[in-house]
Amino acid sequence: MEFTAQQIADFLGGEIQGDPAIKVSDFSKIEEGKPGTLSFLSNPKYSQYIYDSQASIILVNKDFQPEREVQSTLILVDDAYQSLARLLSMVDQAKPKKTGISPLAYISESAVIGENAYIAPFVYIGEQVTIGKNASLHPHSCVEDGAKLGENATLYAGVKVYYNCVIGNNCTLHSGSVIGSDGFGFAPTEDGSYKKIPQMGNVVLEDNIEIGANTVVDRATLGSTIIRQGVKIDNLVQIAHNVEVGTNTVIAAQTGISGSTKLGKQCILAGQVGIAGHLHIADGTIFGAQTGVPNNVKKPNQTLQGYPAIPVMSFHRASVIYKNLPDLQKTVYALEKKIQELENRISSIS
Repeated sequence: MEFTAQQIADFLGGEIQGDPAIKVSDFSKIEEGKPGTLSFLSNPKYSQYIYDSQASIILVNKDFQPEREVQSTLILVDDAYQSLARLLSMVDQAKPKKTGISPLAYISESAVIGENAYIAPFVYIGEQVTIGKNASLHPHSCVEDGAKLGENATLYAGVKVYYNCVIGNNCTLHSGSVIGSDGFGFAPTEDGSYKKIPQMGNVVLEDNIEIGANTVVDRATLGSTIIRQGVKIDNLVQIAHNVEVGTNTVIAAQTGISGSTKLGKQCILAGQVGIAGHLHIADGTIFGAQTGVPNNVKKPNQTLQGYPAIPVMSFHRASVIYKNLPDLQKTVYALEKKIQELENRISSIS
C-alpha cells in the first residue's frame, strides 16, 4: 500500500512541511531511514538523526524546531508517537485476515464456533467451548473444556487456555502464554511434606487485553483471577491465583504478582517488579524497575522504587548515599581513631 504525505496528514490532522505529493509504502527507524519510508521523531535523544535521515516522510511534534535544514518532508502533529501508532494500526487492520477451519484441527462436536473464525492446523478445541466471531486460533493453540473466547480474540501459536476460563472481546494472547494453570496452592502436613490444594476457580480476561509471550495467569483457588479491560501485560510475567489487575494497568517483563493481591486502575509496573500476596495497590501507582512491594499502597498516583518500595526521589537520594558508603566508612573509621586518640590524651592528663 502506498500513501502520499497529504493523505497521511489528512488522516492525522497534521501540517505538512515539504512535498505533499511524496509517497511512502513502508516504515523505518529514523536512524535507518530509507527513501519511500515513513519515520518519526518523538524522543529528543534521536534529534541528531533527523538531519541525515533518508526517510521520505518524518512525523514530528508541532513544537519541533530544526537547528538546520531537514531533507525529508515533515508532518507536524500533536504527538508523533501516538500518530505513528494510529498509522501502524491502520496498516495492520488492512492486512488480509485468514478465515476458515483446517481439517487438521480437532474440534469437539459440542463446541460453538462463531462466524469468520480462523482455526489453524493442529488446534485443539474441547467440549462446550465457545469461540466468538472473527476469532483467530493459530497452530498448536489449545482451548480446554468449557472455556469461552470473545469476538476478535487472537491466540497465537502454542497458547493454552485451561478449562472454564473466559477470554473477552478483542483480546490478544501471544505464543506460549498460559491462561488458567493451577495456582501455587499447597498445604504443609505434619510430616513436612506438602499436600496440593485443588484450584477450583478460573481466570477471567475482560475486553481489549493483550498478554505477551510466555506469560502465565493462574486460575483462582475459588472464584476468579480477574484481568480488567484494557490491561497490557508484557512477556514473562507471572500473575498468581486470585489476583485482580485493574483497568488499563500495564505490566512489563519479568514481573511477579503474588496471590490475592489487588492492583488498582491505571497502574504501571516496570520490569522485574515483585509484589507480595494479599496486598491492595492504589489506583495510578507506578513501580520503577526491580521494585519489591511488601506492603499495601494506600495513597494513589505515587511513583515508588526500591526494596522495600519507597517514593522514587527518596530512593534516588538513598542510592547516592549507598554509592558513597565505602568512602563514608573510611571517614567513620578515621573519626573513631581521632576520638580514641583524644580520649587517650584526656585520660593521660587527668
